[in-house]
Amino acid sequence: MDRLKLAIAVLFAFASFFVGIRLATDTTPAEETPVNRELPRYYSGSDDAESSSVNLLRDFNDAIVNIAERTNPTVVTITTRRTVRVRQQSPFSFFFDDPRFDREREFQRDGLGSGVVVSEDGYILTNNHVIQDADEIRIITYTGDELDAEIIGTDPASDIAVLKVEANNIPAIRLGNSDNIRVGEMVLAIGSPLGQQFAHTVSKGIISASGRSALGLNAYENYIQTDAAINPGNSGGPLINVDGELIGINTAIASRSGGSQGIGFAIPVNMARNVMEALITDGRVARGYLGVGFGAEVDRTMARALGLERPRGIVVGEVVPDGPAYQAGLKEGDVILRLNGDEVRSWMDFRVEIGNRNPGESVTLDIFRDGERLTKVVELGELQPEEVADSMSSDELDELKEELGFVVEELTESIRQQLRLNENAQGVVVSDISQASRAHRQGLRRGDVITQVANQPVTIPNEFYGSIRALKQEGTDAVLLRVNRQGNNVFIAIEL
Repeated sequence: MDRLKLAIAVLFAFASFFVGIRLATDTTPAEETPVNRELPRYYSGSDDAESSSVNLLRDFNDAIVNIAERTNPTVVTITTRRTVRVRQQSPFSFFFDDPRFDREREFQRDGLGSGVVVSEDGYILTNNHVIQDADEIRIITYTGDELDAEIIGTDPASDIAVLKVEANNIPAIRLGNSDNIRVGEMVLAIGSPLGQQFAHTVSKGIISASGRSALGLNAYENYIQTDAAINPGNSGGPLINVDGELIGINTAIASRSGGSQGIGFAIPVNMARNVMEALITDGRVARGYLGVGFGAEVDRTMARALGLERPRGIVVGEVVPDGPAYQAGLKEGDVILRLNGDEVRSWMDFRVEIGNRNPGESVTLDIFRDGERLTKVVELGELQPEEVADSMSSDELDELKEELGFVVEELTESIRQQLRLNENAQGVVVSDISQASRAHRQGLRRGDVITQVANQPVTIPNEFYGSIRALKQEGTDAVLLRVNRQGNNVFIAIEL
């Protein structure tokens, strides 16, 4: 009862307080106030305020609709078909180890993705993983037309592919500038999530972050992160800004369930444009190579130890003999502060910037050495993984094999038959692996055929070891392997 009285008293006090405020703010004399007078002016204006708010919402809604209507016709659905051959073991193989008793079964595997038209003469940007290994590629336009697509070029390292269809005046999207994006700005994603019946689905969100890397998806990562809904089938579709410009190619999602959880990733259009132009012009992508290994990123403690006024830059851990950096005079322990005048903030960003430049291009590095600031101009080379492996001593190669915990060898015709693989299968076979190794704990097994390292195809042991060595030099601490296991594709991430 006492609590009830206390509650009533508190409510009465609050009511008296607000009544007092209302009376204090009402300056109309009591005797001049009619009983049935109109509501005060600040109430009578509510209809205008509401109307203004609704108009703003309508304008915003119309803007979104206009962007979707203008860009949706530039988006295409990509369907693929590839022939998969699987060697089935005969019951007689239990008694006779002879592949002649086995028989090969062939079936078709269909795939689905998205793409975006970037020129009126029919060039289309998409992801490499959408069309990889496809025997047949068809695109379905916004109007429902089905066209055969030709592969102009692919770049597994960035997961970009360029297709072309024979069409005139096909609607094309305008390319934006992904260097100008801002976290928080609104974007649209368009594609064919989950199935062809959901083609041209539009989802809205914002840019959640930029410069995302170290995801282990590709060799060169610099993703735009968005919370616009992206699902399987959206891969290769466009990420669009409020000006109706292409700013990214939707590529991947981070998900515990396999569906959209508000964490999607898109390849910046500037990177995609550079790759596309190289594929159209030269048929391949040649990337810049500096020839330095990662030492450390400068934190506060290291900055004090080095004598830097604040933490910035990266420490060179290794200089490859006779490489571009070596010839320009860089040394181990140098701190790279700036690249072409722009401050270096992280190793991954620096690595992507170098990789996106052309071999033969010169870059200016501001470095800090023994308390002095120096400027070095370096002419970039071109990284060839097999050359990196050839330049390794036998001791270095043995050390790399020991760190990996497994050994690969060439996939010969005899090994193909033993593993019952298709005669067209390519890669390197794991011939020995330690059960105590991290790679074994991640699922790699003897007899697995590694076909790609960080989306880069490997066909001989030197390519494999060279790719691993190059990634280690660049500071990569985990890499995604594509593995052919008894005719099925398996993806395994290993730590370096």
